[in-house]
Order: sequence, then C-alpha cells, then structure tokens
Amino acid sequence: MVFDSIAEPGHEQVSYFSDPETGLQAIVAIHDTSLGPSLGGTRIRDYESEDAALTDVLRLSEAMTYKAAATDLPLGGGKAVIVGDPAEVKTEDALEAYGRAVDCLGGRYITSVDINSGAEEMDIVARETDHVVGGSDGLGNPSEVTAHGVFHGIRACAEHVYGTDSAGDLDVVVQGLGKVGYLLAEELLEHGASVTISDVNRDAIDEFTAAHDVDVVAPDDIYEQPCDVFAPCAIGGIVNDETIDQLECDIVAGSANNVLAERRHADELAERDILYAPDYVINAGGLITVGKEHLGGTYDEAYAEAEAIGDRLGEMIDRAETDDCTVLDAADAYARERIDASETVTPALPSN
Repeated sequence: MVFDSIAEPGHEQVSYFSDPETGLQAIVAIHDTSLGPSLGGTRIRDYESEDAALTDVLRLSEAMTYKAAATDLPLGGGKAVIVGDPAEVKTEDALEAYGRAVDCLGGRYITSVDINSGAEEMDIVARETDHVVGGSDGLGNPSEVTAHGVFHGIRACAEHVYGTDSAGDLDVVVQGLGKVGYLLAEELLEHGASVTISDVNRDAIDEFTAAHDVDVVAPDDIYEQPCDVFAPCAIGGIVNDETIDQLECDIVAGSANNVLAERRHADELAERDILYAPDYVINAGGLITVGKEHLGGTYDEAYAEAEAIGDRLGEMIDRAETDDCTVLDAADAYARERIDASETVTPALPSN
C-alpha cells in the first residue's frame, strides 16, 4: 500500500513513528527536497483509518512542494500527521516523542503549525528538536500575511478580468470567517470593496457584523450569490460537481486549501470563463512567514513579500493565456521548472 501510494507522486521518504509508551502514532511524508529541506505543518486529526491518514499526508506534502516552488522559496515539500483524537493525543509526552521523531530525520523535514497544532504544541516539540518553526518565540501568527497575499492575488485576478486592480470596484463574497477569512474581509473593506460574508459559525458572523456593515448569506446559498469574486476561505473541495453550476462569479480566489474537489474542475471553471487562482499560489503567505522564520527574517519582511504573490500569479495567468491552458497548469509548470532546474539539496546534519 505505501510503496504503491508514493510511486506516482514521487515521494522521497515516508516515515511511520510509533511510541507505545505515549500512544504517539505519526506519519511524516517528505515529498521533494530538490530546492531545500522540506517544510510543512503537523496536522493532528482523528482519521477514519490509517489509509486515510496516509492519503492525507501524501497529498498535503506534495502540495507543499509546489507551494514552496511557486513562491520562489529555497524549500521543499513535506507534511506530518499525528493520528488520534486531539483531545487525547496532544499530551506533552506524546509531543516530545514526536519531536524526537522529527529530530531523527536529520533536518530533511522541518515541522510547523497546522490543524490542531499551534505555537504551544510547537514549543513542546522544540524541546526535542531544532527542526521546528512556528513556536511562541517565532515570527507570530501568519494569518495576517496569508490574508494580505490573498488580497493581492485577488487584485491580480481583477486586473486580468476587469482591467483594473482596484479593490474598490469589486463585489466579493467571502466564505468562512476563520483567522484568514476574517482578516481578508477586513482588508477588502479597507480598500473599498463591497463584501458579503457567510459562515456556519453564527458567532463569527455576529462578531464581524458588529464591527462592519456587510451583507450576510446563508451557507447553503453562498455559491449562487452573484458577485465578481468568490473567495473560499474555509474547507476544501467546495468547487465540485454539485456547486460548480451554481457559481455566479467571474473569479474564484481564496485562502482555503484544495478548493477543487478534483483537478478536472479547473478545466470546467475555465470552460465557464471563471478565472481560478490556484490555492497553493494565492494562500502561500503562511509558508512565506514560517519560511522567513527558518531562513532568517522579520514578520514585516514576510508581510511585504506576500504582495509579490499577486505579481507571480499575474505571470501565471499570462502564461496560461499564451499556452492555452488553465492557470493551474501554468502554476504547476512554473513550479516544476524550478524543481527540475535545481540540484538536490541534502541538508547538513545538526551539530552536537
């Protein structure tokens, strides 16, 4: 099962870690280190099965390779999952055991925050390894940087579709008011955009509408809401066979990962003249932040560099037109060219 699963995407290494004493069960997937050591978060989740956990970590680690390459970072792609109910498996002993597991990879994998793991968990992991970023002594929460990058990505899309990058001319529907969606909606409003919001969490809606005068759409009605830009900032797979015909927008561009249920949906959006901004390109602000922490730099530098996401996305949109392909194809080609042109980098082992 494992060998078959890693053959097609070309993973370099998949490591299983188990610590019976603490109950730790983790999988670390290193997809590609051609551009540098692999970097990716640790997701803690109660998966339905071991196969489901493996599928998730393989998919996510491959996406990190393309995200790093498309962001021009000297990093490779990796990801880790800790299997189990977060309420039960996020013990200090288990996280320390996980830190030792990361450390034994010798710097080929650098871990960070993800779903159900934050700065507090990274601080515990850091007791056992130096190959970790995103702790409390790091650059801080990357959500603002991610939202800023998405904002500039939306501007790049608008420039292509409408001939102007002014947010003040846009009607944007933001799906999901989590850490990034909330900040994106605020930045859009600050620049004069008309914003409509939707979230399954009524408290999030109430908090936002208490501070801002915006329209609210029920979650079930969000896809058919007429707008210029549909910005998915919640769960993945929301552009699928059921929703794609409901979309009443010219642009799909948001912070959510894996927006497309299947790759073919990029072609179907293009057939409908809807411009899709590949999620791993437009939401790379978080990776820029932790990458800056690993490579050396400041939060302000990461925030400023997130603006370049718009320029890079604009180049990919132009390339898609020239090559008569989707923007997703153009983004993949951009990333692959960087990877193929590089020499494999083997990180030095940590000194004693």
